[in-house]
Amino acid sequence: MIEAVILDWAGTAVDYGCFAPVRAFVEAFAHFGVAVTMEETRAPMGMLKRDHIRAMLGMERIAQVWRTVHGRPATEEDVNAVYAQFEPKLFDILDGYAAPKPDLPDTVTALRAKGLKIGSTTGYTDAMMAIVVPRAAELGYAPDLWISPDSVGGKGRPYPYMIFENLKALGVTGVRRAVKVGDTVSDIREGVNAGVWSVGVIEGSSELGLSEAEFAALSEREREIACRRVEDTFRAAGADCVLRDLHPLPALLDTLNAKAD
Repeated sequence: MIEAVILDWAGTAVDYGCFAPVRAFVEAFAHFGVAVTMEETRAPMGMLKRDHIRAMLGMERIAQVWRTVHGRPATEEDVNAVYAQFEPKLFDILDGYAAPKPDLPDTVTALRAKGLKIGSTTGYTDAMMAIVVPRAAELGYAPDLWISPDSVGGKGRPYPYMIFENLKALGVTGVRRAVKVGDTVSDIREGVNAGVWSVGVIEGSSELGLSEAEFAALSEREREIACRRVEDTFRAAGADCVLRDLHPLPALLDTLNAKAD
């Protein structure tokens, strides 16, 4: 039987579209004369933010632009310099991006009614979560537990250690008795590497990269094409299941329990 659900934060539970870190990354790179695209910025989403910057600086186009602008390849010192710009920019806006996604409250109520524990992992640091967690609680969302990369020696996604800490703290009796839900490729890989059920959620995800208004403005065909693209990406990363939004999650758990019987 499934005993716990482990949710990601931005893009999965709060911050529809995962816009807070995107905005801060774009502004941080711009400070150094490097314009980055939304696609480039979102590709490593879900990782520890310093690792995210390192991954972006390793992208071929960004690496070339950095060399052109600065006359040399990016170094680890540059990772630290970009992060030094990124962090305060994110801190300035985080409390405005902690609102639960529309499908979260009813889903959490249904999960609680099943007696399930609700854990969470994140790419945010402890200092960032010190802003997000209380604000989300004020707005109605408070999981039983959250673990950041700071709690596992900086080894965030796609390492499985944040999930393992959740399983230990929540007293989950086996990896296949937990479900990890996320909105990025690194979320999916985190779940796969931990051996838990790994589930992707499409609407409001960083992978989809659209605000509520932008998604609503699409035609039905455009929505289906966009959602299919995200589903294919999650499946390729190893997702066991992909949901359009969080509402079907309680029913999915019933299906997983039936498979285990």
